[in-house]
Amino acid sequence: MTDHRLLDVGNVHLGYRVTGELGAPPMVLLHGGGGDGSTWGEVLADFTDRWRVYTLDLRGHGHSDQPGRYSVELMRDDLLGFLQGLGLDRVTLVGHSLGGVVAYLFAAAHPDRVEALVLEETPPPIPLGLTMPQRPDQPLPYDWAVRPAIIAQFNAPDPSWAAALPQIVAPTLVIAGGPTSHLPQEQISAMAEQLPAGRLVTIPAGHQVHATRPVQFSAEVRAFLGTP
Repeated sequence: MTDHRLLDVGNVHLGYRVTGELGAPPMVLLHGGGGDGSTWGEVLADFTDRWRVYTLDLRGHGHSDQPGRYSVELMRDDLLGFLQGLGLDRVTLVGHSLGGVVAYLFAAAHPDRVEALVLEETPPPIPLGLTMPQRPDQPLPYDWAVRPAIIAQFNAPDPSWAAALPQIVAPTLVIAGGPTSHLPQEQISAMAEQLPAGRLVTIPAGHQVHATRPVQFSAEVRAFLGTP
């Protein structure tokens, strides 16, 4: 059963869902830009036998508040407030795309709080040259202001992002999506090499690996975490 809840974290309320048994080791899933926690639906059941799984809506997305101020660093700090608010001391973090950047910056800043890290199709900390899209006409399930704010950061990442990678001590699985992804795969590989305990695996599924190849994604994650 999945609960839909809100948690007050400083000046924002964050929406989240909880699945799995009370007392099981905690796992937090962080979605990509423009999504929310529901985007993990294809793989969620693959983890709830072993973990208490929290699927968080990042600020501006899903059930979370839309405060109008957005950056990866704010989302990283929201994550700390989220864990503190729920009394979660040490978690396994799984992040897709934007959620992966939030996850690795958090793991570098708070190494004592991260048991293991999974980075799926995570933008490497280099200027990506992404095109700024036009706002769609239809209503959106997220605050459009998130898009230009985050894309601007991906196109001109703070140097501290690259500097954070060698500081990450948690075992880290980096999942690349192969040649059909819009992200530079050679730079994802280089990012994995910067991680002291990093491992790279490629699943040729494009950017949405967990949605396109859910069985293979879950198998790789469970094997990495020692629960095949």
